[in-house]
Amino acid sequence: MKLDQKINLLLIEDEDYDVKRVERTLAPFREQIVIKKVVPDGQSALQTLESNKGLFDVVIMDYQLAGGISGEALIRRIKEIDNSLQIIVITKMTVNISDFDFANRLLEAGAMWYCTKYPGDIEEFIYQPTDFILNILNAYEKRVLVKKEKRSKQKLKQTIEGLLAQKVLIGKSEAMRNLRERIQKVARQDATVLITGESGTGKELVATHLHYLSDRRFEKFMVINCGSLPQELIESELFGFEKGSFTGANNKKAGLFEAANHGTVFLDEVGELPLSAQVKLLRVLQEGEIDKIGRTDKIKVDVRVIAATNKNLLQSIKEKTFREDLFFRLNVITLHIPPLRERPEDIPDLLQYYLGHFSSEMGL
Repeated sequence: MKLDQKINLLLIEDEDYDVKRVERTLAPFREQIVIKKVVPDGQSALQTLESNKGLFDVVIMDYQLAGGISGEALIRRIKEIDNSLQIIVITKMTVNISDFDFANRLLEAGAMWYCTKYPGDIEEFIYQPTDFILNILNAYEKRVLVKKEKRSKQKLKQTIEGLLAQKVLIGKSEAMRNLRERIQKVARQDATVLITGESGTGKELVATHLHYLSDRRFEKFMVINCGSLPQELIESELFGFEKGSFTGANNKKAGLFEAANHGTVFLDEVGELPLSAQVKLLRVLQEGEIDKIGRTDKIKVDVRVIAATNKNLLQSIKEKTFREDLFFRLNVITLHIPPLRERPEDIPDLLQYYLGHFSSEMGL
């Protein structure tokens, strides 16, 4: 933290004697740590924060306040106003005792730290000065980090919104309206999704929307076409391998699932997977772990799987080219994309979109 950076405090304290003790504790640092305002109760504090958003960095509050809202309820209300505000609680309640349940309740409510007030016969300080000052500095640093993370997520959100605006699902037909509504609902769930439809109907487009509308939208979205890779490379691409596990494995490699940890994996043309890879995919879906080539122990992964196919997988099961147990693991939620011939009313909208798109690209 820059030494010339001011830290603005809101002090919530209903006893003038303790206000003076806090002021005396902070006196050596008054140029850097500034008590911008003192309020005697929770309601006044909330009104002050609502009308001065962004002014305060750290809130120092007495746990027991006369009348109105106080304690954990006040902490939660402050966090609702500004989640980046850091809260330090001062209290007489824990004199001569260590109350872990009390401390845990404060932290769960949103407080960063708490301290026990010195007994009333100690006039100079509210608490041990070094610890008190250090925790105010730490609280300020944490607020800066939380605000920075918030700004980063906002930028990512804007980027995602821009991406989805470019990858729009076009069509006013009932089928497309229903599909968009289902995507909105399914995206918020974390279940495995199987997208079915003929080639060219937009299965990857639907998968993209499912990922970027989900809670995993800030994590990786990994796409692989299972039909485009030679069969001998599919397992190493999906699950990775260790150094020396086979001829030519000079370095270890993270597979698609390992690289996408906490994100989403889209398996296009999943019906093309060889049976050996299907077994390993089944383990990912059942146990959340991968079998890496050349490694004896398993690797835990947390990924959402979205699969797509233009095949009739039930027919593939009959032909013994696709595992029935894998089908049921993939087929938790099914989204079917109807071909354009079944929704001809969408053709004018598609024409309009692509005429505008290519005219813009060509500068016409």
